[in-house]
Amino acid sequence: MNALEIIRHFYPEDNELRRLLILHSTQVRDKCLSILANPALSDLDIDMQLVVNGALLHDIGIGRCDAPSICCVGNEPYLLHGTIGASMLRQYGQDNGIDMEPYARICERHTGAGLTVEDIRRQQLPMEIKDYLPETLEEKLVCLADKFYSKSSPEKEKKMERVEASMLKFGEDTLARFRALCATFAIN
Repeated sequence: MNALEIIRHFYPEDNELRRLLILHSTQVRDKCLSILANPALSDLDIDMQLVVNGALLHDIGIGRCDAPSICCVGNEPYLLHGTIGASMLRQYGQDNGIDMEPYARICERHTGAGLTVEDIRRQQLPMEIKDYLPETLEEKLVCLADKFYSKSSPEKEKKMERVEASMLKFGEDTLARFRALCATFAIN
C-alpha cells in the first residue's frame, strides 16, 4: 500500500490543500519516528508500516470539511474530519480489496487525545455518540504526534506547554489522557 497514492486518489489536483495535507502528515510521521527512536521504547511491539502509513493518512478527511483558513471548502464541521477520513478509507479498501480498517481506526481516533462518550455529550459534539479513544500503540502514537503540529501554523512544532494548554481547554480528563499518551512513549 502506498499512502501518498491514496492521498493523490482523493486529492488529485496539486493544490495548496494537498500540499498542506502532505506537509502536515509528513511532520506527524516524522514525529512518530523521532519518538520511536528513543532506546527506552525498543521493547514496544510496534507495526512501523502501520505507523508510517497511518500518520500519512490520518487527516485524509479534511477536504470534505469547512475550514477555509486551511483551504478546506467542504460542508462538514472540521471536528468530523477523522470520522469522515475513516469512512473514505473503508470505502477505498472495499473498492480496491485492501484492508484499510487499521488506518480508518487511526483516522477516527486521533482527534484531541481521543474522545469519549462523555466528551461528546458534554460538549454537544455533532457526531455519533461512542468512544473514539486510541487503543493500539499505533493509534496512540499517531494521536500523540499529531498534537505537536497545526495545519494553521505548519512552519514549526508546538512546544509541550502549548499542546497541554490546548488539551486543557477541553477539560482535565482530556489533559490527563494526553499525559498518559506522553507517558506511554516516554515523553516528558
